[in-house]
Amino acid sequence: MPKPHMQKPETIRVFGSAGSASAYAIRDFLHRSLLPFEWIEVRSAGEIYTAHHFDCPRHLKLPICMFSDGTCLENPTSAQILEHIGWLIQPSHEMYDLAIYGGGPAGLSAAVYGASEGLRTVLIERYAVGGQAGSSSRIENYLGFPKGISGADLAEKAREQACKFGAEILMTREGTGAERLNTHGIGILSDGSRIAARAAICATGVHYRRLGLEGEERLIGAGVYYGAGSSEATLCHGEEVIVVGGGNSAGQAAMHFARYACKVSIVIRGLGLKETLSDYLLQRIATEPNVHVITQTVIAGLEGDDTLREVELKNVASGELRKVQTRWLFICIGGEPQTAWASNVGILRDDAGYILTGPDLEFAASRSLWPLARAPFYLETSVPGLFAAGDVRHGSVKRCASAVGEGAMAVTFVHKHLAQLPT
Repeated sequence: MPKPHMQKPETIRVFGSAGSASAYAIRDFLHRSLLPFEWIEVRSAGEIYTAHHFDCPRHLKLPICMFSDGTCLENPTSAQILEHIGWLIQPSHEMYDLAIYGGGPAGLSAAVYGASEGLRTVLIERYAVGGQAGSSSRIENYLGFPKGISGADLAEKAREQACKFGAEILMTREGTGAERLNTHGIGILSDGSRIAARAAICATGVHYRRLGLEGEERLIGAGVYYGAGSSEATLCHGEEVIVVGGGNSAGQAAMHFARYACKVSIVIRGLGLKETLSDYLLQRIATEPNVHVITQTVIAGLEGDDTLREVELKNVASGELRKVQTRWLFICIGGEPQTAWASNVGILRDDAGYILTGPDLEFAASRSLWPLARAPFYLETSVPGLFAAGDVRHGSVKRCASAVGEGAMAVTFVHKHLAQLPT
């Protein structure tokens, strides 16, 4: 990612058709990365030349990104976009003191504290910084922002802060494997890079749980979306939007969509939102005329060919089915930890896949699964020198503020671990 003095690029024009999953992926990435862009809906690439009078190579297919220097890229990946604007950097050190995997609030916090305290720090993020919090339209109960702040803005400020202290942030990379040597570990990235570090923090977070319905995978990005979908709100003018989930992210998403959609329905399995939603959001939803809560209901079916056309709702108490026409379904129903890689490197997890740390590893010591004489540090995993912070950790509080706190706390124990390594 860029150093703090590097300026944002000029507005990127994105041409694409309605309901295109590829176009949505580009919009979502640019929105979450706070890269300025203009979405121009076209039915074919020919309209770029005839209706909009922009000059691109005529053989390109939608979606197309046009940059200020005239370059046009056909359906670019996130990495290709970053490379073109000069934001795709390579690792600059053979050995780091601290490698952080995951660029959500916990990972960004760890990067700020690690780098500011003199550790040679690198953060690896597979997509855009901010994690799930980065997709939130507004976080209003985070300390120090009485007027609220969008998840993307908060993530960008944290990224700039980490870079100011010298942390390197490698975007659009993903850890695919790991090796363990005597005094350090090596992370193997999706682009073939190898990151050697004397300590590491896993802050890979969770990914949204799927509904498990027929046709769901085919409609992802083409009417079915996971998370708050703040990049799509302005495209919902005069339409009906359905948000699934009863947590704060779902509540914030509903209030954001209410500014544009004619109707927003919050679908929950439970009897109400009181047990799952913060009081300030509960009061706002109750007084918002075009937001409606549908209780004791689940999504039972999806219909649509290339794009979503209709969803089927099922009342779990009566079994009654009814269909609602919509092109917009946003799913915020909790997540599953991104720890499939953990078993390959001997990291102990709970039955749900969350990483066990600190006191939760007492049984590991009793079974000789912990190799050191000392007890694991708080937030340390079953592999010495590898820590976990944020939503990925067993027993964590699923709040932005607690993730930030755990990221900072993990760096404290990284220092303790490094002090015990041979010089």
